[in-house]
Amino acid sequence: MTSAAKAGSAGILERDGRFLLVLRRNPPSADMYAFPGGRAEPGETPEQTALREFREETGISVRNPQLFSTYDLKTHAADGSLSSHFLLSVFRVEADGDVVAEAADDAAAVGWYTVEEIRRLPVPQSVLECAERLSGGE
Repeated sequence: MTSAAKAGSAGILERDGRFLLVLRRNPPSADMYAFPGGRAEPGETPEQTALREFREETGISVRNPQLFSTYDLKTHAADGSLSSHFLLSVFRVEADGDVVAEAADDAAAVGWYTVEEIRRLPVPQSVLECAERLSGGE
């Protein structure tokens, strides 16, 4: 028996060719760098989830979410059973140019990274794919 997929959203904030990533403290993707995001709360739209999670994890109030990509993410346990299943909506978001990100909530660290740097970090495949698409596949 499999449970229904959980809805989740993430936000991509790009500044001068760098992407804001958080180092996750909790599963899924614990100890990996990812776009700020998380699971939806009851009654939230994907856009609302992206904005709320971004603020909770980085302290930055972002705006104008534009859907960029969606992912069907399944994580399997060692015995092959499904341990988590998320339908992730990834949005491009905007923020004031002078805002400073601070790691909060379940983010252990936060930083701005180029695509070249992201390729060397432990990141979910979806993060690298989005960053490469946005940077023109350089």
